[in-house]
Amino acid sequence: MSRRQLGLMLAPYTVGLVLLVFLPAAVTLAFAFTDYDLVQPPQWTGTANLTELAGDDIFRTALVNSLVFAAVAVPLRLLVALGLALLLHRRAPGVGTARAVAALPTAVPEVAYGLLWLWLFNPLYGPVNQLLRVGGENGLTALGRTPPQWLTDPTDARAAIVVMSLFTIGESFVVLLAARLALPPEVYELAAIEDATGWDIFRRITLPLIAPVLGLLLVRDTILSFQVSFVPALVVTDGGPPPYATTYLSLFVYRNAFEYLRYGYASAATLVMLALTVVAVVLQWRLIRRSLGSFGQATR
Repeated sequence: MSRRQLGLMLAPYTVGLVLLVFLPAAVTLAFAFTDYDLVQPPQWTGTANLTELAGDDIFRTALVNSLVFAAVAVPLRLLVALGLALLLHRRAPGVGTARAVAALPTAVPEVAYGLLWLWLFNPLYGPVNQLLRVGGENGLTALGRTPPQWLTDPTDARAAIVVMSLFTIGESFVVLLAARLALPPEVYELAAIEDATGWDIFRRITLPLIAPVLGLLLVRDTILSFQVSFVPALVVTDGGPPPYATTYLSLFVYRNAFEYLRYGYASAATLVMLALTVVAVVLQWRLIRRSLGSFGQATR
């Protein structure tokens, strides 16, 4: 295949990448240094927006919420996806259905998914708390405690957003399942002959072989973690309960841009969010490279 043919094949992707990614990013970068309300022409203000962000208590709260969410939800999502992939990689009756069920929540529209969890997390009649009350008395759980107040308590609300994210792991699950199915069965047959335990097989064979895939998914989920919390926080908790318990950077940007018409200020917050994402990805990539080197030495 000639370079011209390759260029023609890549042309639609390149055009889409420029129009949908690079151009909006450049416009956002330019607006970050302006005072723009989507009505009047933007006015250049230099670093005024960044200076205001540094003293904005709501922005700092959203920043901390986003970092905590990424630190908690991303590893848990990968652990759940990996566990399901290892559990469902063998052929058995009902495995196909189980795989479909594991991937299905990811295909549900985000708003519909949020409304479903709004009902599930209702403290009074929601199925989650009804299930937790089984075995308890006077509306308490079996441990004698009050069920979580998912929509009114700040800590419980943050936990609710994390729980919601654990069910939308379809893409990671499918990728890890494919990676596990692609591993050579001869290696596992030799391990069985040597009477290796399940933990030894996982630690010395499975984990090192799929570590590169896990690393890529870790980077990908970290990037997406600043976005996937937007719809749940908007639909289920509305950024609360006070004071801004589930206001994440994505929700902070949305409200400043489209509710308060402070598009330049929101662009500056987006710029900070992008910078944090780049730093997190770089640090993770270095950690992944070191981990892969350690896995390689451990399996020799």
